[in-house]
Amino acid sequence: MSTIRPTLVLFLLLTLVTGAIYPALVTGVAQVVFPDAANGSVVERNGRAVGSELIGQLFVSPAYFWSRPSATAPHAYNAASSSGSNLGPTNPALVDAVKRRIEALQADPNVEGPPPVDLVTASASGLDPHISPAAAEYQIRRVAAARGVSADAVRELVKAHIEPRTLGVLGEPRVNVLLLNLDLDRQFAAKRAAE
Repeated sequence: MSTIRPTLVLFLLLTLVTGAIYPALVTGVAQVVFPDAANGSVVERNGRAVGSELIGQLFVSPAYFWSRPSATAPHAYNAASSSGSNLGPTNPALVDAVKRRIEALQADPNVEGPPPVDLVTASASGLDPHISPAAAEYQIRRVAAARGVSADAVRELVKAHIEPRTLGVLGEPRVNVLLLNLDLDRQFAAKRAAE
């Protein structure tokens, strides 16, 4: 009986600390230090949300750069179901999926050579918003042909979108597919309007 009161007090105290004070503190710090990321890094165009810098999207038109494949279910790039496929490198299902993706990419006459690995394998989250600079380079001729612009003009845009390693040492250089595609629309739509 003598332990009930201290147990209840401790329970209420820990509930207050871990259920209210700590989340409020973390949320407040995030809003001050990283306000864009804390609010989802939502990208807006013409007053409407078109995506997030942090979540990959499906692009299927040849006039756009394509993201990494997604293994989320029940549909690709499902942010409510972040997951990889959990298939090992020798799993026949993964091997077959990679072969199909390679064949689909190489069926386009505007690409050359084997595709970079990040264009044929899903990321661990299934939501990766980035591709490698090599994956972007691999797609330049296809995108340029579909848009009727020079490959060099598209290549310059890709170069402008290469993000360096975080703090100069973490991760690898990368390209955010959504931001690149939005800039692609903006730049080449503006050129067509000027002609």
